[in-house]
Amino acid sequence: MDRTQYCMKLSVQPSRGLVDEKFTILVQHAPPGFRLTIHALHKSDDGHSWEAFAHYTTDATGTVNVSEDPSLGGTYSGVEQMGLLWSLRPVPGSSPALRLRKVNVQTPMEVTISVYRGHQTEGFMDQVQLACAVVERWYMVPGVHRVPITEGGLTATLFLPSGLGPFPGILDLWGGGGKLMEYRAALLASHGFASLALDYLTPKITIETGKMVDNSYFETAYRVLEQHPQISGSRIAMFGLSLGTSMALKLAAYSEVMKLRCVVCVGGSHVQPVVGSVQELLDYSRKNASKTQINQENQVIYRNLMLPIPTDPAFKVDVGRLQCPLLLVAGEDDQNWPSYEAAMDMKDMMERAGNSHLLTILLYPNAGHLIEPPYTPHSRFATFVTVTTRKKVVALFGGETMAHSRAQEDAWRKTLVFLREHLYGITNPGAGSLSHL
Repeated sequence: MDRTQYCMKLSVQPSRGLVDEKFTILVQHAPPGFRLTIHALHKSDDGHSWEAFAHYTTDATGTVNVSEDPSLGGTYSGVEQMGLLWSLRPVPGSSPALRLRKVNVQTPMEVTISVYRGHQTEGFMDQVQLACAVVERWYMVPGVHRVPITEGGLTATLFLPSGLGPFPGILDLWGGGGKLMEYRAALLASHGFASLALDYLTPKITIETGKMVDNSYFETAYRVLEQHPQISGSRIAMFGLSLGTSMALKLAAYSEVMKLRCVVCVGGSHVQPVVGSVQELLDYSRKNASKTQINQENQVIYRNLMLPIPTDPAFKVDVGRLQCPLLLVAGEDDQNWPSYEAAMDMKDMMERAGNSHLLTILLYPNAGHLIEPPYTPHSRFATFVTVTTRKKVVALFGGETMAHSRAQEDAWRKTLVFLREHLYGITNPGAGSLSHL
């Protein structure tokens, strides 16, 4: 047996933790000045394999500490404690335009961390590992309850924090890709917020009417939170991303049912028909079809789904009506929606209305559209099936990987602070953790 393989030690601590919790990777007992590659491999719930790798040289004691030592090359460079997560990318030969998303939040995201001799860039599966460890990253801490919700015709999942409550509630809305995505709601519940993940697109063309949902569907979801015995009905927020941002802004401004304590909006825009349903919003966005781009593989790439900011008030949500705090998060290189321009226009609207004190804006240079929880791999573009046409499109989201990853970490931290301030007041419920396991 190779002496280096026999002696080398690899440790990852904590080996189990939340996906937004940092871990430390330490390689010990290697020869001084030894060139090595640390490799991360993950198989996603949809069966695709993702990898990241970084090159290091051990110090005089034969040690590499990823939290302190710079990567000399690979999928990231420099001192990046969590680089082996946020720089994950599909392995060579994978389908193009993939996006890494957790489908089953009741199982962990397993990542195999391995050490290889030399500075390698490919063929990892054909080489001998010098050391190996498996780490688990979870979206749910022990004690969080996952409850499918179908009442009122909803397609939703409620995540309740451990304990008796009552907890503040969050209505969680994703974007135009549709489907019931649970991972952000599960993570929010792990931080003390009862969170309802709501699908309002894919199953919503009803048998009775053949039409998509209107505002009453979202108001039904709000009432589920408001009336739940473990949720404080007077402390409910909305959290939207992309198309979900458009819906959150509209409901916060105009719904007579939803009395929101605060709203978080990531990407997206207030530009939409003020009077109308989800269908009208989707139809309006198609007016930008002249900017559709076709790549060499004859795949459709949409750039800027929404039209430029209009002057007609009938096509802009009047955020001057808002009576609750609003957090806007936008990447300045958003290539999918004009979220930066929208944020600036909303700022002007709220200043004119005299409620700008309710507005907080987080702007991130070189960040793209999909600002997700920390260490989620950056997707500059990704494939999804459109809800209405059932066609595959490749959506361009924008962003530079390192800047985007910095934005995700900073935005998530500040979002949790914002939610705790406005839903818990001065009380800080603390973050969930799996480190003790």
